[in-house]
Amino acid sequence: MSDVELVIRSTRVITPEGTRAATVAVADGTITAVLPHDAPVPPGARLEDVGDHVLLPGLVDTHVHVNDPGRSEWEGFWTATRAAAAGGITTLVDMPLNSLPPTTTVDHLRVKQEVAAAKAHVDVGFWGGALPDNLKELRPLHEAGVHGFKAFLSPSGVDEFPHLDEEHLGWSLAETASFDGLLIVHAEDPHHLERAPQRGGPRYADFLASRPRGAEDTAIARLVTQAKRLGARVHILHLSSSDALPLIAAAKAEGVRLTVETCPHYLTLTAEEVPDGASEFKCCPPIREAANQDLLWQALADGTIDCVVTDHSPSTADLKTPDFATAWGGISGLQLSLAAVWTEARRRGHGLEDVVRWMSAKTSELAGLHRKGAIAPGRDADFAVLAPDETFTVDPAALQHRNRVTAYAGKTLHGVVKSTWLRGQRIVADGEFTEPKGRLLTRTP
Repeated sequence: MSDVELVIRSTRVITPEGTRAATVAVADGTITAVLPHDAPVPPGARLEDVGDHVLLPGLVDTHVHVNDPGRSEWEGFWTATRAAAAGGITTLVDMPLNSLPPTTTVDHLRVKQEVAAAKAHVDVGFWGGALPDNLKELRPLHEAGVHGFKAFLSPSGVDEFPHLDEEHLGWSLAETASFDGLLIVHAEDPHHLERAPQRGGPRYADFLASRPRGAEDTAIARLVTQAKRLGARVHILHLSSSDALPLIAAAKAEGVRLTVETCPHYLTLTAEEVPDGASEFKCCPPIREAANQDLLWQALADGTIDCVVTDHSPSTADLKTPDFATAWGGISGLQLSLAAVWTEARRRGHGLEDVVRWMSAKTSELAGLHRKGAIAPGRDADFAVLAPDETFTVDPAALQHRNRVTAYAGKTLHGVVKSTWLRGQRIVADGEFTEPKGRLLTRTP
């Protein structure tokens, strides 16, 4: 213990074995021990006693659109990572599209890494992209350390990132299976979307009808069939349709290498409450009805859904027009995700241990970030200090997002992040930030 530099003490520390009073010892940015609460402070170590606030592992958000470079007026590494830190997130994994260039070659990855390096307040990893014409780039990107490959089964919304048809999906899955890579998939079937009514205008009900559950269900069935045939690893992004849950559960029971995420907005917002013209609520797949939401929570509880991530997908305010057909689809929730999920989780009888499993442990596992996701010896000393019973009302002006458009405006949420720590260094406390201390991450075996 002679090399310990910092000990953090709390009456409520969330560990893989449960919540307990403990003292966490840190040396060189790594957790070295989790000790009894009254353990003596080693000579030369600094004590941080956070009292009855909860010490939880820093959250890991594996679905973030930073859009930098190329569309940095939408978001950027400086603002996105500050928002993450303010919300108790210590690691994010950036999506390969909406930036220019997209992360679809090693050269493009290097561009993204160079831009991020000096701006990251939290640790940042990168997904690669799987396109119809970049099959030969997948293995080099894997070897360069991306955490997996994002693919769309329907149009992505940006021309530079086309979707995979059935044939190209099979080729991409076969290629990723050859090196045990991971394909993460936006699963909506384009034919279902084409057949759905496309009325446009400000009515949310019309938008919801344009993105039916059947589009998700059909695409997921296609994906499961291909993954089973090829022995490939697949991950379903931003699940919103509860109708797909029996298929997913059956596939997992059969041994298909399948994981699934959902998002805070599907778990905390409902179609019934979306005002007409309020396109800050627009995302694809859409926010669905309250009964659908109840089934998503049940699937989280029983493990059919593995994890919760933001799908933070911002744009400039002018792109959020009152017409749901033309407005940019994406919800900004990076800074608010922990509080939003915790507020609803506690109402439904879940504990913070559940939230940590969904938003830190399972996301770390998904991305191959084995030093993240737990307060345990050998892990990075990444922490969030949370006052779980304190509340705040969401004021868009107080957000760190570059464009402060949010579907959560005016909502009262439980859970105030008092401070966030990255490898044993406090990076934000009471709204005050240090200079960027984040590192660029790569997948580890």
